[in-house]
Amino acid sequence: MSTSQEVPTLRVNLDVHPISKAMRDGRVKSDLVNLEYCGPSPAHNGFKSMLQENGFDAGELAIVTFLQAKAYGKPFVLLPAPILGRLQHHCAVYNSTFGELEPKDIEGKRVGVRSYAQTTGLWVRGILQHEYNVDLGKVHWMTLEDGHVAEYVDPADCERLPHGTSIAQRMLDGDLAAALLGAPDMPKNAAVRTLIPDAHAAAKDWFAREGVVPINHMFVVHEELSRQRPDIVRDIYRMIVESRELAEGLPPIFPPIGLEANRKNLELAIEWASEQKIIPRRLNVDDLFDDVTGALG
Repeated sequence: MSTSQEVPTLRVNLDVHPISKAMRDGRVKSDLVNLEYCGPSPAHNGFKSMLQENGFDAGELAIVTFLQAKAYGKPFVLLPAPILGRLQHHCAVYNSTFGELEPKDIEGKRVGVRSYAQTTGLWVRGILQHEYNVDLGKVHWMTLEDGHVAEYVDPADCERLPHGTSIAQRMLDGDLAAALLGAPDMPKNAAVRTLIPDAHAAAKDWFAREGVVPINHMFVVHEELSRQRPDIVRDIYRMIVESRELAEGLPPIFPPIGLEANRKNLELAIEWASEQKIIPRRLNVDDLFDDVTGALG
């Protein structure tokens, strides 16, 4: 954190999203702090720098990455402000050219995911396990990257693909039976099908039953900032809320704002991260926040 004319400047890793656009383009600003949006696009390319090198004072962080950071004692605290989130059922796909697949069929087969600790992977695997009775331990998880937290090691049932591999292309070629992919990596190919039948309808049914919209990214701040300048942390939260109110193109089903509104969502992320050996111990939702951020909203 640097200061200029008594107003500090924070280095922020926050990409352009519907929720952040009004902050990024200056429609929503602060008299207390300058936010220097100096992170990469996509933002996940800055997560390692944030956690391993203190490259940023604040910004968006994948919820799974944050759970790992908290479990390993990294100095960041959560704001109850989702930046990205969506229903995830459609993110598991396969190439129907090689035959039809149902969720249970991936047992014993190779399935690609960018990183085992990727948040999309967590949510989709949890849905496959709990909704479709898939034994995750019987799937051969093929990954490209390690996690963003240095202390984390993939479970034994993971295998690394060669650097530069395209998981989507491997799936299209039939080398991988299926792949867990976010929107930017999803191939536009008529033969690609969702592993979960009628995935969008299944997701809406799951949401109606569970009341959870899986969070991808939330906003975090360095704990030192929260200790020293709680007024700035509160003002950043105000900015996110106001920017969210100005957002265009936000899906009708999107994670809510506020701690209690996201409690069940966060509890489920913790439960599944523990089950999938992504975090070394179960965390408590309230431990993700401090006295300042836990009182926001």
